[in-house]
Amino acid sequence: MTAFRATVDGLATDVRLPDGAGPFPTVLIRTPYDRARHLAEARGWARRGFGAVVQDVRGRFASPGEWRPYENEAADGVAAARWIRRQSWSDGRYVAVGASYAAYCALSLALEAHREDRPNAVIAAVPALGATETAREPSGAERLLTRAGWWAAHGDRRDSDERALERALAADPGLLGHLPLTDLPGRLGRNLPSWAGLWRRDDRGRLTSRATHADMPLLTVGGHHDHFTEDTVALWSTWGGPSARLLLGPWGHGLVTAPGPDAGPAHRVSLGELYVRWARRALAGGLAPGHHGAVALGGGDLWLPVGTHGEPTTQRLRLLHGSLFTADPDHPVRSDDLTVPTGDFPDRCVLVTPPLPRPLDAVGPVRIHLRATADTPSADWAARLVALTQEGAAEPLAVGILRRAEMARHSDEFTIELGRLARRLTAGTRLRLEIAGHHFPAHARNPHTGGDPITADRLLASRREVDPASVTLSLHVLSSHPPSVDPTEEILR
Repeated sequence: MTAFRATVDGLATDVRLPDGAGPFPTVLIRTPYDRARHLAEARGWARRGFGAVVQDVRGRFASPGEWRPYENEAADGVAAARWIRRQSWSDGRYVAVGASYAAYCALSLALEAHREDRPNAVIAAVPALGATETAREPSGAERLLTRAGWWAAHGDRRDSDERALERALAADPGLLGHLPLTDLPGRLGRNLPSWAGLWRRDDRGRLTSRATHADMPLLTVGGHHDHFTEDTVALWSTWGGPSARLLLGPWGHGLVTAPGPDAGPAHRVSLGELYVRWARRALAGGLAPGHHGAVALGGGDLWLPVGTHGEPTTQRLRLLHGSLFTADPDHPVRSDDLTVPTGDFPDRCVLVTPPLPRPLDAVGPVRIHLRATADTPSADWAARLVALTQEGAAEPLAVGILRRAEMARHSDEFTIELGRLARRLTAGTRLRLEIAGHHFPAHARNPHTGGDPITADRLLASRREVDPASVTLSLHVLSSHPPSVDPTEEILR
């Protein structure tokens, strides 16, 4: 194996080449997370016959320049691609590979470069599709905790400090509750000039709209417990290239290194080996056309063909308490606590299903429909679905948050989307549905003034009323025991 360092358009780059004279196909990984962390991965690609080029993006670690998230990646990726194709060891073909922000680097190159510079195939894991997608829910609600953590760790700095927010919260547990949120950098003791600008970005859908015109194969990988799950599926479903493959497991943002509580032995997939086999087949033109893949059934220890959906069913719900409640941003419902307080002044509406008489395979979208009222000009409606096991454990299943401009005290009907489930629920499980006005700190608190939650410096309590008879919980349920598929075969066919 040959190893050397290069400077490509001024950016620090490591190269690993297989033994032999070549030429070789190449894998390009562009990352803001330190190229040194990818050297084992690069060696693995080289051992399997690929050249591997790993580059620090502009302004990060050993690469000079100014770090501007989501701004330079297509142009800098083009420079790297042209450099690769000029090398004597390159056969001219390359695969753009990345996870999270590095997936954005790969996708922006694939979808925004001129045709002659584009990769021949793309592997995008837990993809960040852009600043707006990472910062906000489709309804506009701000994803506070993940963005504060990312910007504290990586924003406006050359290196990374992965535990920056963790340490700051240990010193000041109320850190994310201080107003306005634009002052967060000062409370962190950091200069973060790009923090305020993040919340002004409005380019949602830029990459997915271009994905319909993609002209190369795609492999995208995600997790049911990842905050980018819906974006991962949207990328796959809109991809216009000759083939698109989706692997969706019971994992968090770290994929197989971050298994969820519903992951079983069948869900332990060697992603590295799968990537290599898929890349070989993609470059050889050996993939069947169309959209295929596999989705794990969490709690069931098996895999389903992508696109498997159950029949829509409505679950019966009984009100426990809180048809009248107060959404008080000074005392918000917390995203990191499944405890439901009891008392005379409820902070959420809580409903529950009867125990399931038999196991239930929920596969497909989850949504609730309700009639409700708020007395403030703006209101967030957060819905959280929790599984209550016979053993007494509470486990979060799905969350959705909808931001609405309200006509004070005007009752209205609306639907809250909670994403999708692929989960086996055991007999005796009850489903608890919580309807609240906040989901903090995962999401910023709506101040209920009609003002921007990021710049707001005052908060109002919001009185809510939910018509419990109107609340319907819709799941998609498989009517028969599903056959299992081999995820590798589905990805490689």
